[in-house]
Amino acid sequence: MGLNDTPSSERIHIGFFGLRNAGKSSLINKVTGQELSVVSDVKGTTTDPVRKAMELLPLGPVVMIDTPGLDDTGELGAMRVDRARKILEQTDIAVLVTESSDQLTDEEQEIVASFEERKIPYIIACNKSDLRSPGGLSGDNVIYVSAETGHNIHELKEMIASFGRQVTVENHLVSDLIKKGEMVVLVIPIDESAPKGRLILPQQQVMRDILDAGCFFTACRPSELASLLDSLSSKPGLVITDSQAFGEVSKIVPKDIKLTSFSILMARYKGDLKLLTEGARKLSCLNDGDKVLIAEGCTHHRQCNDIGTVKLPNWIRKYTGKDIKFSFVSGGDFPDDLSGYDLIVHCGGCMLSKKAMEYRLKKAGSQGVPIVNYGVAIAQMKGILDRSLLPLNT
Repeated sequence: MGLNDTPSSERIHIGFFGLRNAGKSSLINKVTGQELSVVSDVKGTTTDPVRKAMELLPLGPVVMIDTPGLDDTGELGAMRVDRARKILEQTDIAVLVTESSDQLTDEEQEIVASFEERKIPYIIACNKSDLRSPGGLSGDNVIYVSAETGHNIHELKEMIASFGRQVTVENHLVSDLIKKGEMVVLVIPIDESAPKGRLILPQQQVMRDILDAGCFFTACRPSELASLLDSLSSKPGLVITDSQAFGEVSKIVPKDIKLTSFSILMARYKGDLKLLTEGARKLSCLNDGDKVLIAEGCTHHRQCNDIGTVKLPNWIRKYTGKDIKFSFVSGGDFPDDLSGYDLIVHCGGCMLSKKAMEYRLKKAGSQGVPIVNYGVAIAQMKGILDRSLLPLNT
């Protein structure tokens, strides 16, 4: 994916599900116009979810996901099924591929129940229509297709696009918090954890949203912030800082200038800021021996002073004065059972889709485990959470 491409986390995720040999891989290849997945008559050819970021017209940027058959067997098959089911956590639109034309099997009905339980809009694509006549399955979300002949593939794309427009909700990172023509100051530390030669995704997204709002931005490192503010002819409408510099920046920015962080903006953009704020208050209630899970939505090379595995545990121990036990997960490895934890501290989720982040928040909430993200937690520990929430009218 190029530098100007839409990030995968901002694309609509379309998952193809079904039983083995229903033709999922053949159908997704036909829809994408590419050999995305290996096709074979052997059951279980697709062993892991296969993803492809692409443009699906007339919808736009999407991620297409081919999944293993949900009727796979054996110990290895169970692992494949588990991976396929985890894809549901990030799916915006589901396509159930079936060979049936009359009624769904019990296993397929269970798949549909999973869609409905998670409130995922779904399409039932009755494949291999070249081999059998349309039967009893009908409805606004049912379509008869053939991956072999290409029958109704265009119509399936149109149906996916129609469902996509229903799940697309206008969302703002910062543009609704600033007035047209205002200046926004971005404070971006450049240290050993900063990616060399580029900015991290939340910083890029905030910049674009500021421009979309008809506003201006200027950026500096924390050490240059005081002189930058002095050089401005009028005070900025907002200062946005990296969470790690929150304490230093808060001392420099006058109280009459609004201040928040990239991570707090991401908390509002990707999830439930109220829930995360409540989780931050839990930090002051931790006791010796409590277990904290630190979770990141991506995998990256760990630096010697990594925020997730080094800085945050140190800050939490210092803030609480308690002997806290930490566990760490990253990427897609978010536990199903969270009951053993007293608090979850999650990254901003810039590499996760909104659906995936919301699912993690919901999972924590349903199991009664408080959850907070990095930026909200740091603001709490620096004593400036209330100030950083003011620009968001929270």
